Parts: sequence; C-alpha cells; structure tokens
Amino acid sequence: MARTLLYLVRHGEQDPTLGHTAEGGLSELGRHQADRLGRRLKGIPFSAIHHSQLPRAVQTADVIADYLPDVPRHGCDFAMDRTPVPSVEHRSEYPERFLPWLDRVPSEERDEDAAGLQAAVEHFGTADGEDRQELVITHNFVIGWFVRHVLDAPTWRWMGLNQENCGLTIVQWDTDRPSTLVCFNDTGHL
Repeated sequence: MARTLLYLVRHGEQDPTLGHTAEGGLSELGRHQADRLGRRLKGIPFSAIHHSQLPRAVQTADVIADYLPDVPRHGCDFAMDRTPVPSVEHRSEYPERFLPWLDRVPSEERDEDAAGLQAAVEHFGTADGEDRQELVITHNFVIGWFVRHVLDAPTWRWMGLNQENCGLTIVQWDTDRPSTLVCFNDTGHL
C-alpha cells in the first residue's frame, strides 16, 4: 500500500498596507507565522515544496525552506489562487444566496466549474508506487476545495472552510482506501 500525505498551508498574513492585491507580500506577522510553521515542519521528509507564484506564497515558502534546506521547491500553477465559480449550467448547484458574491469575483481569480482546482486534486491526489509527503503553500479557497473533495461534500461547500494564515491542513491518499482528512486548520504552532 502506498500513501501520499499532502500538507496544505495557507500563506502567511499579507501586508495590510497593500490591500488584497496580487502583488502584496507578507506583513511582519506573516513572516513570524511562516517562521513558526517552518520550525514545526522541520524534519518532515518532504519530497517537494510546491508554492503559488504570488508574492505572499513565495515569501512564505522562502521562510519555510530555510528549515527544509534539502527539499526541492518550485512555483506551481496547481497552487495558484483560484475562486471556483459555477458556469451557467451549474448555477443551480450553489445556494442562491451565494450567487451575487460569486458573480463579483474578478475575472483573473475565476475558476469556472473549478476546472483548475480539479486538475490540482488529480495532480496531487494520487498514491502510486511509493509513500510521499509533499508541502503545498497556497491560498484559502484552494485548501477549501481539497477538503471539500476529500469529504465528498457538495460542490459549493468549499465556501465557509476558512483557513488561518499558516494554518496546516493534511489530506491523505492511500492506494486501497478513500482519501482522508487528517487535520484541518491546525494552528497549534502559532
């Protein structure tokens, strides 16, 4: 039996003086959060660190990588910030009360019918020949989508699964069992 443990981390707190922009890096608190998480993860035999290419995730990865110096890391499109929005054909799968908010999601963040997020699950969510542990530094809705997927919850149920900055969620895939949520939004290190 092979097992994959995927450690999903939301980036550290973004610098609030920059607003919620794609260019925003970490605040001082965000750097501190990343440092605390790095200390917690030190010694875990990760095979790779994947991170979003947005500055707040890159900077979080920079701090954590200091504690995991031998682990290869790279920017990864599967970890990019996305907001799943339903296509016209699938709007009925979402509660009506959420549709006005989803309609306002900026075009650069929209992931229609979660195509990008489904691709991320298919990419990371496999247990093949040997055991592996991978770290993914990403964004709130991405983690919410993975948790929704693992729990086989309704499509819209990623909403309301809010991850703290540098909170840790672990999901597991085994070759002969359904996927499992090991922990969600663990902040004991903070």
